Amino acid sequence: MLPAEFLGSSKVIIVAGKGGVGKTVVSAALASAAADAGLRTLLVEIEGRAGLASLYGVEPFEYTEVELTTGAGLTIRARSLTANDALLEYLDDHGLRRVSRRLIHTGALDVVATTAPGIRDILLLAKIKQLEQAGDFDLIVVDAPAAGHAITFLRSAVGLVDSVSGGPVRHQAETVLEMLGDSARCQVMLVTIPEETPVNELVDTAYRLEDEVGVSLAPVVVNARWDAPEGLAAETTPPGIDPEADDALDDAARFRLDRARLHAEQINRLGAALPLPQLTLPFLFTTDLGLDGIQVLANALTAAIEQVGAVKG
Repeated sequence: MLPAEFLGSSKVIIVAGKGGVGKTVVSAALASAAADAGLRTLLVEIEGRAGLASLYGVEPFEYTEVELTTGAGLTIRARSLTANDALLEYLDDHGLRRVSRRLIHTGALDVVATTAPGIRDILLLAKIKQLEQAGDFDLIVVDAPAAGHAITFLRSAVGLVDSVSGGPVRHQAETVLEMLGDSARCQVMLVTIPEETPVNELVDTAYRLEDEVGVSLAPVVVNARWDAPEGLAAETTPPGIDPEADDALDDAARFRLDRARLHAEQINRLGAALPLPQLTLPFLFTTDLGLDGIQVLANALTAAIEQVGAVKG
């Protein structure tokens, strides 16, 4: 499968995963891969967490779009979505500008959110739906909340349809559910690292999303995999190395081999528990990812997509 075909098969990809698995980094890599494939791409973060902006070394995103340059020198658009801003925009569009400002400044939305759980989430999802329907982008990549909150976030439309009998809130919830239930419009891409607890949580999240929301799942991203380089062995010592460094090299080789075996076992376990294709990304040995690191992962993601397509073919 060509990357452009895969990445353009759904207008919205919501990236979710347990905290610490690199969900935000994968969102950035996915957006870069889409731009590399020639797609008009929008990168969205929820409620101003600013993780994406820090990856690009720019000021925190705002509600209005900004332009970002990828490691390949291409451009994508990016923005932050907040419930307050989405509500302001909705009321402004309906001729209630003066009322909208007062609602926000008096904290009325917080009161409404307390009495009607899911209101904040449905405002955000409705905005994502609006962006999807506008047709300005081939792909919208959404950096969703961490896995536990992601389920609540995506279930908000179901809860409101069940609890609200009519009116604009129910209508918005119904139209959001239509988007979530159409794989050509929206899919969820779950991210994990090849370790026991994150894999367990991803499998649980995947089945809950299918059962409770009805959203389609994209291939799973297995991030930060350690591979043992071909020919590496714990007893191997490169020629010309000081014998005093021999033990340290053996320990390092043994550690890397053990991590590679562990990761391979967890990846196999994930495949047995969840029948979805896997897109594997390498562990990058750096503390400063930057644009170059994002591009390395984008290239790896593109290669993984091509490999999945070749297997299917």
